[in-house]
Amino acid sequence: MKITFLGTGTSVGVPAIGCNCYTCRSTDPHDKRLRCSALVESDCTRLLIDVGPDFRQQMLAQPFRKIDAVLLTHIHYDHVGGLDDLRPFCQFGEINIYADQITSDGLMKTVPYCFAENRYPGVPAIQLHTLTPHEPIIVNEFTVTPFTVWHGKLPITAYRIEEQGGPTLVYITDMKTIDDAELQYISPPQPSLLVVNALRFGKEHYSHQLVPDAIDFVRRVEAPRTLLIHSCHDIGRHAEVNALLPHDIKLAYDGQVVEV
Repeated sequence: MKITFLGTGTSVGVPAIGCNCYTCRSTDPHDKRLRCSALVESDCTRLLIDVGPDFRQQMLAQPFRKIDAVLLTHIHYDHVGGLDDLRPFCQFGEINIYADQITSDGLMKTVPYCFAENRYPGVPAIQLHTLTPHEPIIVNEFTVTPFTVWHGKLPITAYRIEEQGGPTLVYITDMKTIDDAELQYISPPQPSLLVVNALRFGKEHYSHQLVPDAIDFVRRVEAPRTLLIHSCHDIGRHAEVNALLPHDIKLAYDGQVVEV
């Protein structure tokens, strides 16, 4: 199993439009963050986590091959705004989209033409499936178990992805809190890799955890290796932040490929 980070930024990306801060002025490509999305792949299966408004740009740098399933975390635009750009991948066949009830209902309002009974020629050939928390789905050799974290008062779908006979990945974005009962879907057994959001240092945010919160969470679940995503420009420059972080916790960056 490998994960490719297509985007690791927040809803406005980095650099932010109109901003001239220290991070946004950086020329280091590690400090250029598109909206959050990731590919999880084996030799024969490809899962896409979220399909934000930068999806077209992100996928131009990736091999063009079938997407077996799309796993959506929530209805916010920075996570679903690129749904229509799945069209080129539909030449491989209909794409299965998995989402919780709130997200499924929201998509019917934001892109209703994708699900019309008589679809306009050329719209994405996608099939929407509504997830039930804790009920696994099977996508070829991957077992995907959805569970719930909280983005303020909005439930977010997180995913535990297990490859048959192989490693386990847990992917969490936009989390502020998690109920104790949901921790069993993270560990034990501990995932080989934990991916979790960390907005910035400093001032508390009402619906996102900060870097110290993320570190506390990692220690709580005893993950052996963690990469941080969904970071804004306020977090600082990539190299400087990584120098401050523990050896087992680092910032992810756009284009990073990790063998899990």
